[in-house]
Amino acid sequence: MQFAYKAKDNNGKLTEGMVEAPDEKAAIARLRGQRLSVTEIKAGGKVGRQGKKGGSIDNKDVVIFSRQLSTLVSSGVPIVQGLTILSEQAETPNFKLVLGALRTDIEAGLSIADAMKKHPNAFTELYVAMIRAGEVGGILDTILERLSAYLEANEALKAKVKAAMMYPIVVFSAAGLITIFLIVFVIPIFKDIFAGFGAELPFITQMLINISDFMRSKILYMLPVIGGLVWGIKRWMKTEKGRWKVDELSLKLPVFGILLKKVAIAKFSRTLGTLIKSGVPILQGLETVAKTAGNKVIEAAIDNSQKSIKEGGRISDPLKKANIFPPMVIQMISVGEETGGLDNMLTKIADFYDQEVDTAVKGLTSMLEPLIMIFLGVVIGTIVIAMFMPMFSLGEMVG
Repeated sequence: MQFAYKAKDNNGKLTEGMVEAPDEKAAIARLRGQRLSVTEIKAGGKVGRQGKKGGSIDNKDVVIFSRQLSTLVSSGVPIVQGLTILSEQAETPNFKLVLGALRTDIEAGLSIADAMKKHPNAFTELYVAMIRAGEVGGILDTILERLSAYLEANEALKAKVKAAMMYPIVVFSAAGLITIFLIVFVIPIFKDIFAGFGAELPFITQMLINISDFMRSKILYMLPVIGGLVWGIKRWMKTEKGRWKVDELSLKLPVFGILLKKVAIAKFSRTLGTLIKSGVPILQGLETVAKTAGNKVIEAAIDNSQKSIKEGGRISDPLKKANIFPPMVIQMISVGEETGGLDNMLTKIADFYDQEVDTAVKGLTSMLEPLIMIFLGVVIGTIVIAMFMPMFSLGEMVG
């Protein structure tokens, strides 16, 4: 059972964290054994990222923590002392509790990997697997350095993709809201003006007025229907079949699909390369990579590679059959398997595709800007022209 606590040490300094014990008395006894004077203790409480009950923790907190802990351990600072320093410096309350719980569990005799495994939402399976390999091999400082580099590269990759996606999403959302505003609130004003002319309106003008009338009269019915559709689609996307379809379609999108594929290849290569280099067995590494792939189609391809190795085959053959990885990647992985330098080859692939993602993002941004301007011009321009077309023949309509 987990207990959240606040306590003071011998110097009167306030500290907080999580402790595991059968009951409250045992928890207090354990904390007293660590020379802490308990001021507050609560069952459950804020358990950081302890399963689904935990509060949210930003990935950036974990990235910063990994870099700082790497520096401390490399400098010869004991892990418990390092966690104490980082816990005091942590600005996020939830992450502060997680670090406190880590320190308590490690002091109680748990390995670092096992202590981190209790906080799955803060430390992924990949993170725990690498820490375990570092503990077993006695190279924790080196592993933490690799983890820091991996996480920083991963965050940089995510930032590039978000930057590429954010611009069109914001512009199209704004365009949609402006269009709805014009149709619902502006067009009815023109409709009243045109009604006084008593003449037949141009087709495009009449069509927009009909759309406006429909939206104004049915908006109360449309909102629940749209809400229900969004809810239903979200529920469907959470199913196994739904996730597969969405992931499959996302890789086939005309422009964004290429970018997403490159991101997936870079992530797969860097993750597997980092795990193998850190001493994680290849089968365990593939299992971890599959779970962190973020795409069901790619996950299936990696699972097939794992089965191929179990049967005495190679990684590259199932990846080739999946038709996701380009021939160059398959060839480089195949060469890496034959020469025994798979980890280095995967790192080179990841570096190459990081640059490819950079180039693709820049190209996508430069291509989208004129397309978005054209789209906005067509949509808004059509509405404006449709409303002003009757004005061009105003004299005839009045007559």
